[in-house]
Amino acid sequence: MQIEVTPLPGIGVRKDFPVRKGGRRIGVVEHRDGSIDLIVGRPGNPDASDQIALSSTEASALASLLGAPQVVAQLEAEHREFDGVSTGQFPIAAHSPYDCRTLGDTRLRTRTKASIVAVIRSGAALASPGPEFVFTAGDVLIVVGSADSLKAAAQILHDG
Repeated sequence: MQIEVTPLPGIGVRKDFPVRKGGRRIGVVEHRDGSIDLIVGRPGNPDASDQIALSSTEASALASLLGAPQVVAQLEAEHREFDGVSTGQFPIAAHSPYDCRTLGDTRLRTRTKASIVAVIRSGAALASPGPEFVFTAGDVLIVVGSADSLKAAAQILHDG
């Protein structure tokens, strides 16, 4: 899929792509001040669109909603042929004991035998984070392990 990038002088950058059905385009406007608008084109009129201003928290949440399931689905498809290997996604909530702490602080691999293979942050997948990687509220961790190790990982990430 090709994403069109259109500079908007004095405003920022528009990034969008055509949706397969309905003659619409969907994307974002990234403003120079860092704010983000979700844009949805109107059917039959490529120049008209509805815009929804998103806070940084809302943009991050939307990106996680859209990005995490795709990464998990891909990992599950790749591990489907191996019995006993599962993939899960676990959010770092604002009240998590690991918000603003490093992956190494979790000692997740040592404690559960599960591995954090990626972190979804603001819609971007960050593969193979190292022990120095600092989690922030809104991150979604992609974890691979046995069903039991994933249950243990969920408890650790929630309770510490």
